[in-house]
Amino acid sequence: MLEGYAPGYGRDAVSMMSARTAAERAAFAQPLFGPGMWVVDLGCGPGSITLGLAAGSRVAGVDVDAGQVAMARDAARRAGRSTVDFVVASAYDLPFAAASVDVAFSHALIEHLSRPLDALAELRRVLKPGGRLALSTSDWSKARLRPKTANVDAALRGHYLLRRQAGGNPFAGRVIADQCATAGFTEIVSRARYRSDMSYRDLAKYVEARLSEAVANPDFGRNRDQLASAARSALTWVRGGDGDFSQCWVEVTATR
Repeated sequence: MLEGYAPGYGRDAVSMMSARTAAERAAFAQPLFGPGMWVVDLGCGPGSITLGLAAGSRVAGVDVDAGQVAMARDAARRAGRSTVDFVVASAYDLPFAAASVDVAFSHALIEHLSRPLDALAELRRVLKPGGRLALSTSDWSKARLRPKTANVDAALRGHYLLRRQAGGNPFAGRVIADQCATAGFTEIVSRARYRSDMSYRDLAKYVEARLSEAVANPDFGRNRDQLASAARSALTWVRGGDGDFSQCWVEVTATR
């Protein structure tokens, strides 16, 4: 589970997380890893990326969701990765000593956190002087969708609203480099990468399912009318034709 992100979005989200690999999601970070290093993967989920990080290094995957950590531990046992461990912990209170970690990596977490600067400060605390940070953060403002109809726009506005109400920032990629600087990191390098993480139709189904679930929740009183309208637009999107979708990921490396 991504900390600060509302739970309960079903098997599709879990399946997407399980399909992630280091080869595609952490390629930009691989040059930072070396034999014998201690690497932390923050927001590891079911561990599919973690298990592909830094062969020959000690790796700790961290997630706030105990169920995700249990899945990750099972995956590590099946893969025979004795140098990889997983722990349940908050992004704001990591169970590691100050100046003990060589590389801190995180994919698709910062955009879901309500206190990203606090999380970055905590990562800086546990990194050794000269230790490296590698973050991959989405920016929905630069996502490419074709066709992008009025219904697609309305559905995505509802999607962004849910993200914000859960405490996150759907446009976090815009500001992540500046936030790293504010947290005290140096040698910051940022680049945008586009990747088709799911199909246009699958995105429509995912957004529609999230919006419909929010509207159906009797405890979800805020912005219900706007979300209901967005859900109707999303259903029209689902029933439409195919298209193209690629997400913008902002990949940042920095030094403690």
